[in-house]
Amino acid sequence: MKTAASTAVLCLVALSSPALAADELRILAPTWLGFAPVFVAEDTGCFAEKDLAVDMRFEDDLTNVMAAMERGDIDIQMRSVGEYQGRPRSAETPGIIIGTIDESVGGDGVITDGAIKTAADLKGKVVASEPNIPARLLLQLELKKAGLTLNDLEIRDIATADTGAVFTDDSISAIASYEPFMSQAIKASTRPDARVLVSSKDYPGIIVDAIIARNDDLAARPQVYGRFLSCIYKAVDFIQAEPQKFAELTAPHFGLTPEEVTEVVTGTLVYTTLDQSRTYIGTPDAPGTLYGLFDTVMQLNVENGAADAPLVAAQQIDSSIINLPEVAQ
Repeated sequence: MKTAASTAVLCLVALSSPALAADELRILAPTWLGFAPVFVAEDTGCFAEKDLAVDMRFEDDLTNVMAAMERGDIDIQMRSVGEYQGRPRSAETPGIIIGTIDESVGGDGVITDGAIKTAADLKGKVVASEPNIPARLLLQLELKKAGLTLNDLEIRDIATADTGAVFTDDSISAIASYEPFMSQAIKASTRPDARVLVSSKDYPGIIVDAIIARNDDLAARPQVYGRFLSCIYKAVDFIQAEPQKFAELTAPHFGLTPEEVTEVVTGTLVYTTLDQSRTYIGTPDAPGTLYGLFDTVMQLNVENGAADAPLVAAQQIDSSIINLPEVAQ
């Protein structure tokens, strides 16, 4: 039988014991609205409900992100499949795809002015681009239709965030970029007929953004990643049901107004639901559609020199996590 004294001791122990820490996940991703579901999951309280402490930060430089994952400084990165494959990744580089988060349907592209009518007109011209961004694949595909390659251009490396400033230089014939920087550059430009030459709208299904986990941590904490994916797809459902509230929540994270968020997202990207992501990823017994996309983009990356050697899709995609029961809860 408990005495009053023993009860008091038990209460004292309970009060003085530290609360269990939430499971931490550290993320780096480019400044791209396709990754907004992470912020929505945080702001709507899903991560707290799932006992997750998620630290999401922006980093556009892929090399920096890969180095951070190699050191164990981050647990997750998010990038397009094409960027994920790029140099200096090899079969041994940490990182494996466990889900998708969005598909670009106009948010990546190449901007130019009236002097350039088609991709064929870019032969011998200066084109600016950050290395290994999705728009380079689009440019490559468009050049291929004209019988050209990236080697027929003079490529100048820039940071995508500098798109607007670089576009003021009319010696730059075109810039491969992504939103919101493309729209901002065109709106601010005085160049005649400033416009998008080609975008992901012209090549549906080629640019899909993936959620990429650090292999050793994934093996040690699969359920943590399952809970994370659950929140991501709940956030996607929220975005579809409450687009205005989504814009209001997301805007401060990207330094935009709610109206700008709505303008950029509309017609440029679609967030992938749980069912859509499961179709992409598949199951251990039935690989999804992402495998074929992975191989197609891999061939393009090898052709344009963005990757040194082909990676095998089956070794770079893990379908076990997205099919855990907790993901659908």
